[in-house]
Formats: sequence, C-alpha cells, structure tokens
Amino acid sequence: MNPSRRSFLKASAVLGGGLLLEFSVPAGARAGELFAPNAFIRIDRAGTVTLVMHRVEMGQGTYTAIPQLLAEELEVPLEQVRLEAAPADAKSYGNPFLGGIQMTGGSTAIRSSWQPLREAGAAARTMLVQAAARRWKVDAGELVARDARVWQPSKDRSLGYGELVDLAATLPVPDKVQLKEPAEHRLIGKPIRRLDAQGKVDGSATFGIDVKRPGMKIATVAASPVFGGTLAAVDEAAAMKVLGVRQVVRLENAVAVVADNMWAAKQGLAAAKPRWNDGPNASLDMRAIVAQLERESAKPGAVARSEGRAQELLAGAKRIEAVYQAPFLAHATLEPPNCTVEVRPGEVDVWVGTQVPDFAQAVAARVAAVPPASVRIHNHLIGGGFGRRLEVDFIEQAVLIGRQVRGPVKVIWSREEDIQHDMYRPYYYDRIAAALDASGMPIAWTHRVAGSSIIARMLPPLFRNGLDIDAVEGAIDTPYALPAVHVEYVRVEPPGVPTAFWRGVGPTHNGFVVEGFIDELAAAAGRDPLEYRRALIKEPRARNVLDLAARRAGWGKRLPRREGRGIALMHAFGSYVAQVAHVAVGAEGEVRVRHVACAIDCGVPVNPSTIAAQMEGGIVFGLTAGLWGQVTIAAGRVQQGNFGFHDYRLMRMNEAPRIDVDIVPSSAPLGGVGEPGTSVAIPALVNAVYAATGRRIRTLPIGEQLRSR
Repeated sequence: MNPSRRSFLKASAVLGGGLLLEFSVPAGARAGELFAPNAFIRIDRAGTVTLVMHRVEMGQGTYTAIPQLLAEELEVPLEQVRLEAAPADAKSYGNPFLGGIQMTGGSTAIRSSWQPLREAGAAARTMLVQAAARRWKVDAGELVARDARVWQPSKDRSLGYGELVDLAATLPVPDKVQLKEPAEHRLIGKPIRRLDAQGKVDGSATFGIDVKRPGMKIATVAASPVFGGTLAAVDEAAAMKVLGVRQVVRLENAVAVVADNMWAAKQGLAAAKPRWNDGPNASLDMRAIVAQLERESAKPGAVARSEGRAQELLAGAKRIEAVYQAPFLAHATLEPPNCTVEVRPGEVDVWVGTQVPDFAQAVAARVAAVPPASVRIHNHLIGGGFGRRLEVDFIEQAVLIGRQVRGPVKVIWSREEDIQHDMYRPYYYDRIAAALDASGMPIAWTHRVAGSSIIARMLPPLFRNGLDIDAVEGAIDTPYALPAVHVEYVRVEPPGVPTAFWRGVGPTHNGFVVEGFIDELAAAAGRDPLEYRRALIKEPRARNVLDLAARRAGWGKRLPRREGRGIALMHAFGSYVAQVAHVAVGAEGEVRVRHVACAIDCGVPVNPSTIAAQMEGGIVFGLTAGLWGQVTIAAGRVQQGNFGFHDYRLMRMNEAPRIDVDIVPSSAPLGGVGEPGTSVAIPALVNAVYAATGRRIRTLPIGEQLRSR
C-alpha cells in the first residue's frame, strides 16, 4: 500500500490559549477510498511546540528523527519540540503503510511521517507568518520565520511564535504549502544526537516496567509450560505464607501471585508449585514439526509470482536445487513483557509499552467488558520491540489478573516466561531450484516457501487466496533480473506454536535462502560471488550498494586459511542494502565474525546517526540469530529459558565485530532501516562461512554444524 503524497490540513480551534493544528496522515486505499487519519501539533503561548507522537520509541530513534521533520519546516529549534505519546486512536494516528492500523513496525515510522509532518510544519509556519503580517499590517512576503520567531528584516523586529498563536488560530489553513528544497535543510540529513539518550543514561526515562502508581501491587506469573496446557492445581496456602504476598490469582492456563514487591511475588510463586494438565500437545517435538513442513512443502502452494516458463524450463535443463530451513526464534527483548493495569467499574487504565495502542485498547476493553472509549492506554518507552510488542497477549493476561485485584497491579514476566511463552518467528522450510545456461547463469528460478502465516492471524483481510504477503517478501522482489520466476507459498501451522513478526519476518528468512542460493549458483558457475551478482543486477541503486560494501570490506584481498568473506544483497522495506561479512573459523569449528561492511541506500537519509545505529544493531541481531538463535521444542515445551552460553545465546560485546556503515546520498523516496540490517547480515554470514570452510549452511543456526568437520 503506497501512501498518498498529499495531506489535508486544517486549523481547528484555540485550545487553552494556543494554536491547535490538526493534520491528516493518508492511510492507503480502503474499498476504493483513501482513509486519512489525523494527528496533532500544539503550540502554546509560551512558544512550546507539542508533537503528539503517533509512533513509539523502542530504540530505533523515532523520538529524534520524526521531530526533525516537523522542526525543519516549522523553523523551530529541535530542543523546543515537546513529545507526548498519542492515545489509542487508529482513526487519528493510523499508519498509512500498514493499512491504517495504529502501529509502529515494518520499518515505516519515518517513511509514514515524511510527507505529512513536513506539510504540517510548513502550514503552521505559513499561518504564523500571516499572523505577524496582520499584526504589523505588512505583506507576508516581507517576513521570514527562523528559530521560532517571525522576523521583518527591513525593520529588524520579530515576534515569537507564542505571541502569534491566538491570531494564527483564526486564519484559514493554506490549501498548498511550499516545502523547503533539500539545499535549504538545516535539520533533515544532519546527524542529530538522540534526544532520548540523556533520560536513558540518567534513569529519568520511563519504560513500561518503570511505571509506579499509588497503592500499586506487583504480580508475576507462571503459564502452562506446554502449548495449550491448563492449570490443574496450585498450593495457594503455601504462597500466602510468604511475607508480602497478598493474593493468588488463577487463570485458565496460568497462575499469578500478587505481592508488595517483585521478590515476594517470585517467592510466593515458587511456593505455590503450580501443576498442569499438559493437553493435546504434550508429545509435540521438533522432529514432528519439521516432518510436517517437509511433507506439506512438497505440495503446490499459492502463487506469489509467476513470470516466464520457469517450471517447464527446469524440467529440461541443468538444474541446481536445495532445501533451506530457518528455525523458530524468540524476540528476547531486554525489557521482558510487563503491563500495569487498574480495573475499576466501567473503566480501565493500562500503562504499557506497546507498538499497537489501538489493539491494546481493544483487548483490554473486551476482557474488562467495557467500551473501548472507557480504556485509557498510557504508552511508554519500550526496551526493545522487534515485533514482540505488536502482540497483546501479555496485556490481555494483565487485565484478566487486574479484574481480580483491587487497585493498580503491575504484572511482570520473568525471563524464562518471556522466552518460553514468546510469539515466535515461524520455522520456515524452503525448496528452491534454478536452471542454468551454458555459462552458469540462471534461466529459470523456482522458490516454494512453507511456514505458518502471521498475516492470516493478525491481519486477516490481507491473507487472500492462501497467500501470506509477508512470508514471500524478499522472495518475489529480489534485486536480480531473472528471465523466468515462479514463487509459491504453502501455509503450514505447527500445532499450538504461536508465531509473530520478528524484525522483518519474510526478508529475514528469504534473504538467507535467496542469497545463500545465489552463492551456490556462483560456485557452480565457477564465478566470483560479487561479479556473479553484478551480472544479474540491472538496478543502479542495487549495484551501487553492492560495490560500496565490497570496496569497504576489501573484497578480493587475500585472507589467512579458514577465514573468508561473504557478500549479500537485498531490496527490502524500500531500501537497498549490501553487506560483506569477514569471519574466521577456528580449528574446533567456532565462528568469529571479525568485520562487517554495510552499505545502504534508504532514499533521503533523515538522520544519518540513527540510520547507522539501526544498521549496527540490526547486524548484531542478525549475526546472533545466524550463529546461535533457535527455539526448540520437546514434549510440547520450549527447551530454552534464559540468556546463556548453552541456552538462548546472545552475542556479547567481546564477540561483536567491527562494523562500518556507509549511507548512500540519495534523493529517492524514503526506505526503512529497522529491519534490513538484520535480514542481510544472516546470508552474508553463512556465505562467509562457506568461503572460509567450503561448508554450505542451509539450515540455521550455524551452531555446532562445523565442529565435526
């Protein structure tokens, strides 16, 4: 869904002696009509600009880059913009790239704000200039706005914005506004320091887990360790003997202990010793899940892309084929799921960090049996989202508990509950094949993706004719010119295993499959992987990032034995990204990533600092997944439980590589940056391992696969 480049602006009223400017964010086509929700900017008599922030901050830099867009056109210092989290209101704050849902995700926060926020700032600036012109009885063309003031240079006089808001609020909003030319930008394109950094350093920033309310109790929970299991019994008397424990709350599939503090709640839960009915999935294991995927992936699926005679050409030509597998993955956010609720007769307050405020409001209203308008969502900073905070399961659970507790209660999951009751990145089983001509170049390409459908569960209207559009992203839109292509999707739902978006779901696995297979074709043709890709690319932006990353990495320079470089390229989320990973593989098979060179063309770079930080974080996230990330199931239970060398392992600081990020200057439309770094890091890593060892990795994680060779 492509957003309109137009917005409709109007001045609505003078509220509290200030100018309220309402602007509309187009939401994409719905039943042939353009849906345009609204967001709000306030300027008070003190000249303070309040941006009601319609996207959430979870570490990606939106609380800096989005205000840059507004401040640039409004002509105010960035530090003068105050942020206020938007309430739950999809009509006003919907995301045009995501069908109008009030959602921060899909690497769309800046893209969805680019046009409307600049237009809103320009419209407000124009109105303030017109107000000054009326005050002084001069032509508006004589005046300029700068640093939150309107100036008349010829008389060296000025008025602050706060002095003009009352008059400005009475003026009509211009039908059209003149946006700055790129050469005039003073904020857009500049590496502005993160505005939220200070509060995170000194502890004043408030995340969901930091919420404090008068009379608040703390609860922690244990849910059935088996998918679909239920609570059988609990020793409530033992729990109540723990000092500070106030209440035991039983749910269908979980138990919560409510106490004065977290320590008492944890001790009370341990004393409660809950017992479970395991239910129908008690024997579920990875062997059965993979067998199901293997079996179903042999069947034809929903066609996602079909050009040329790919299947026919495969039948009569030299062919290479492979099966790639990508495991279940946990989000493992630094801040575990938590939610504070207060349920009163007829109304609910929810304090939480969520990527989907309107979904949170809806589930709280349903559980508490109140109208959505009676639920107030107080959104907070998020200590890592990666898609986990797109889900509302932990909010639903908190409201169920809150219904039985008098006063506010903060529900906090342990790390074990987090990992063992996550909503996981799907396990994918892909069959891919290519027919080659005499020179080793592909003349036909087929790719069948098999895995569960997040779209069907979360956004049912977008799941059409059996096709999950997210599951095939990165498979149907490769950066290569392939003469004949056929891509299919087969929906396979492992029993009981909940799946969810994970920092770019489709591209995170399709990048691994497509770029791993391109490397296989290059090897079969006896060609250099870089040159093989260059021969297949027709888009100059793709070639530019590929060449830039290769140069930065020193592609072609000799390396010691058991070291190698791997290259990967993707077009995903509107951006072109290439990476080269340099790895060393030890005698016992351990993989050490020494360096990653990354080049990105994401269109106009709003804040190069946040872009570079996003790519660095995404690369580490992807390398972690490629090296060690997996969730395995035995006897219906997730086997991982915490961070650790032999558990759900994360890359440590001493293991992280040097990362160089080059941002291509561009005037192209904005692309996303939150997820592409992760998506490209994984194939660059596995291709580097092949270059170092000759061992082709088709099943992730790399883990122990090299230790026996």
